[in-house]
Amino acid sequence: MDRAGLAEFLRRRRASLRPEDVGLPGGQRRRTGGLRREEVAVLCHLSADYYARLERERGPHPSPQLIAAIAQGLRLSPDERDHLFRLAGHSPPARGASGDHLGPGLLRILDRLDDTPAEIVTELGETLRRNALGVALLGETTGYTGPARSFPYRWFTDPDARQRYAPEDHAFISRLFASRARELATRRGPGSRPAWLAEELLARSEEFRALWHDHRVGVRRHTVKRLVHPELGRLEVDCQTLIDADQSHSLLVYTAVPGSESHRKLRRLAADR
Repeated sequence: MDRAGLAEFLRRRRASLRPEDVGLPGGQRRRTGGLRREEVAVLCHLSADYYARLERERGPHPSPQLIAAIAQGLRLSPDERDHLFRLAGHSPPARGASGDHLGPGLLRILDRLDDTPAEIVTELGETLRRNALGVALLGETTGYTGPARSFPYRWFTDPDARQRYAPEDHAFISRLFASRARELATRRGPGSRPAWLAEELLARSEEFRALWHDHRVGVRRHTVKRLVHPELGRLEVDCQTLIDADQSHSLLVYTAVPGSESHRKLRRLAADR
């Protein structure tokens, strides 16, 4: 562990960020540029004292999990994240489809979407980050662990996962998820996370087994999603996708046609937050 190098790198990165870069209000005029240590600690889900000790070349050796949290909170690029891991004496995690590190570009966009439901998901349908309006529309799903992190997995194994989707669309969504699972498992190959998730579903869901053995591929999602909100009832929303090809992550943004009943319901949802 390079304590001096780690501390210097953290200080430099903190000084380069402004509150608006990370979705925080600018507030009153500051004596110095950059974020405060307390703000970085909140972004990284750490105590302010622990983070301050790292910048002062003190404290225990941070775990890989803590370094990953700091890299995410400081909005580091993949190269910067890898550098941070090496400074802390750890090997950088693998990049690509299996990684959970959110690219700073997608995060900057998500941070600015205050009045529109949005989320960042992996290719396996794991929600990595969802803004406040996204949680209000779709619920909170970032706390799942294991295969249940994947929405398609929950779709086939947990009946509650289907409650927010119009019943007449359930059969199509099942075909879509099975098609996508087969395509990903083939693309990533044996031993990959998509292949492992497919094996888990084959062991757990009769419906998935039937669709899997149908060998259907090329099913594509509809742009319009028909949702059933527990308080607002039915909505129709357009889902637009922005892809980070390096990480195989997607930013999903949900909007409704201006003037429509669904648009009025989304505005009501935003006002009630």
